[in-house]
Amino acid sequence: MSYQAEFEQALRDPEGFWGEAAGAIRWTRAPQQILDDSRAPFYRWYPDGELNTADNCLDRHVEAGRGDVTALIHDSPVTNSQQRYSYVQLRDAVAKFAGVIRNQGVEKGDRVIIYMPMIPEAVIAMLACARIGAVHSVVFGGFAGAELAKRIDDATPKLVLSASCGIEPTRIVEYKPLLDRGLELAEHKVERCVIFQRETQRCELTPGRDLDWTDALADAEPADCVPVAATDPLYILYTSGTTGKPKGVVRDNGGHAVAMHYSMRAVYGLGQDDVFWTASDVGWVVGHSYIVYAPLLLGCTSVMYEGKPVGTPDAGAFFRVIAEHKVDVFFTAPTAFRAIKKVDPNGELATQYDVSSLRALFLAGEHTDPDTARWAGEKLNVPVVDHWWQTETAWPMSANPLGIEQLDVPPGSAGRPVPGYDTHVLAPDGEEVSHGEMGDICVRLPLPPGCFPTLWQNDERYESSYLEQFPGYYRSGDAGYLDADGNLWVMSRVDDIINVAGHRLSTGMIEEVIAAHADVAEAAVVGAADADKGQLPVAMVVLKSSATRGGQEIVAELVAHVRDQIGPVAAFRHVAIVERLPKTRSGKIVRATLREIADGKDWTTPATIDDPAILTEIEAQLGHIGYAKRRAS
Repeated sequence: MSYQAEFEQALRDPEGFWGEAAGAIRWTRAPQQILDDSRAPFYRWYPDGELNTADNCLDRHVEAGRGDVTALIHDSPVTNSQQRYSYVQLRDAVAKFAGVIRNQGVEKGDRVIIYMPMIPEAVIAMLACARIGAVHSVVFGGFAGAELAKRIDDATPKLVLSASCGIEPTRIVEYKPLLDRGLELAEHKVERCVIFQRETQRCELTPGRDLDWTDALADAEPADCVPVAATDPLYILYTSGTTGKPKGVVRDNGGHAVAMHYSMRAVYGLGQDDVFWTASDVGWVVGHSYIVYAPLLLGCTSVMYEGKPVGTPDAGAFFRVIAEHKVDVFFTAPTAFRAIKKVDPNGELATQYDVSSLRALFLAGEHTDPDTARWAGEKLNVPVVDHWWQTETAWPMSANPLGIEQLDVPPGSAGRPVPGYDTHVLAPDGEEVSHGEMGDICVRLPLPPGCFPTLWQNDERYESSYLEQFPGYYRSGDAGYLDADGNLWVMSRVDDIINVAGHRLSTGMIEEVIAAHADVAEAAVVGAADADKGQLPVAMVVLKSSATRGGQEIVAELVAHVRDQIGPVAAFRHVAIVERLPKTRSGKIVRATLREIADGKDWTTPATIDDPAILTEIEAQLGHIGYAKRRAS
């Protein structure tokens, strides 16, 4: 079936389409009703179905004779080690650890917080919760205690699973003090923790509360899979909220399993004999979906990487992993390739590795500028697919669907809406805008299976945050446009559309122009308040290591390029050359904080930031160009 035919079938007959897709999943009670719309806008997929997600990820593959197939490869350059788990080995490890969780009094529907680094035990913990019907909430390992406490109070877990430390290229992150602080600050009191001791650095256990992971396993009996309703929650994943209180995105079991399996075939073009590597972290939705659940639901091999794109040991790390594990499809954030390009602009390290196994590179997390996509595609010699999705959806909303049909998608576009998503671009009054015109990217309800049905214990916030502004639609919070060929261009968050003297401009468009300069590794543009024009664009630019000319000369060229390609209406003249851009651990630039700094406002360090010192450096740089300082006065 062609892309257009599959897309139209999903729009015309969603219940028939997703009923057929559900046939790929093993149900303990097959759903007779596909969609329940009786409580719209709170739609439910497969409301009378029953299954177990861990059973679908592991047991059914073992029973189908694929137990010896490699399920998980853990590649850890920071510890100079690798581990492999076959499907039967991973099933047995999960069943045994599910017994540990059960021994701590955790039952179906109870919550468990997982606060761990990128190690196989984190995957085992997630699947063990799913096996007994417990709801897991993974919190990124190393999160500050105060942020961990917020998630503990919202999820009210019965148990916390953690590890002694995380390992970064230049430091050891002790988890136990952060965990202790989070438990101390939380109003909800957790009585028991299970701690995995890493040999790199062990920790002291708190008597009466903490159990050693290995000791707990010794006393545990394997647990069987517990069937749950398709509409029961599989996990809660917290995403930032504008009020300071994190939003708990709920993922159900049935719709999630169907959507994950479908996306592996349709979007990524993968089969059971393939190796899929997603360079993310299980603390983020990308890690949930495409390190753990989707690859294992399909039955292929998933690579889990504990390292960085550069520095573990060098900018050839990604190419080494692809070559060594014969990766078929690779998925990462564009910022990773910007980091590689900055250190090794000519891609010399890439030539040391045979990456011929690779069929495609997928990028997501931030808008991919065409220059970065072009560079990555040349070094890997594969199609580069920039696709778009969110924590709330769990799987791609737009892509070049390689498993259905490879489309002619122009560089810079996030592809076509994936079958199941009825995507529209709306003006502030709710009317659809013309092709090529910027607006709010929205999806007509109901969202397809796999997308969040609500927020944890907060239906009201779910409606007010996502559904209220455009009734009948999910508001993504991203801005962009659809071109005449149906390609979606996701340019920035809605908050990053700036108004310069009455002209609405995308900061993403300005970033694209800047990133195309031969000496630029990456850039971030934010709008800063201006008394005369309302807002003005301010750029922070990181130069490639190969750049030899003075910064002022490059700045002049960047200003000229933006004027030439976007026009004088952008009023672009403020550029700060910086050493690094401030990013979250998932690689996203903290643009909201940058806006506050550019405006000279009081700002706080985001909990998710990778290196807080960068923000102080940025503030000083913006002061040097005379903008933040003038605004502050």
